[in-house]
Amino acid sequence: MDSLVDERLSVFDDEPDLNDWVEVMCGAAMAVLGIFHLVEPGDLVDQNIMRWFAAAVVAAGAVWAGHGLKDMAVKEVRRSIAILDMSDRGDSGPNHGLIRDVLLNPDAYKEFLLDAYETAWSDGVITQEELEELKSFQTALGISDEEAARMNVEAAVKSAAKDGEITEDEKSSIKQAATEADMDGDKAVEKAEKKAKKSKSKK
Repeated sequence: MDSLVDERLSVFDDEPDLNDWVEVMCGAAMAVLGIFHLVEPGDLVDQNIMRWFAAAVVAAGAVWAGHGLKDMAVKEVRRSIAILDMSDRGDSGPNHGLIRDVLLNPDAYKEFLLDAYETAWSDGVITQEELEELKSFQTALGISDEEAARMNVEAAVKSAAKDGEITEDEKSSIKQAATEADMDGDKAVEKAEKKAKKSKSKK
């Protein structure tokens, strides 16, 4: 993390350096000296002139010290922003950009989940690991269990029909998926068989 932050900040040279500390210390010393001569103008020159000169020194010292402090503060803020940005790339918080994109393009992300189901069904069976991954997608996209179950059936049907034939194992899988989605398993199998015939005729 530190190396990544330093790499991002290298373009700014963003470490409080000796120049910043010199500005703060010298500015503070000038301000103290000016305040002293405001109180004790002495007899070297006219006291009113000395007080005006001391006031100018105080102002210049305050500006100089303030500039050094500002530089250090800006560099620390940039460092904090860089660290937060690096942290946001992990799993510690929500991806607000993704959330906004999902809200603006819900159909596109539903299609993404459907494709994920089809990929999982490509070998004819969905493993527990695949189910957990699909569930995480569903949760992230804010899709209900009912809708996800229907998408699972649709994916199972499309995957089984691709080669133009529906095996008994595929029929069983489709019926099981349909049952979990509160759908008619026989109708789902019929739909798959129709799709398989169309796919076979195209070949």
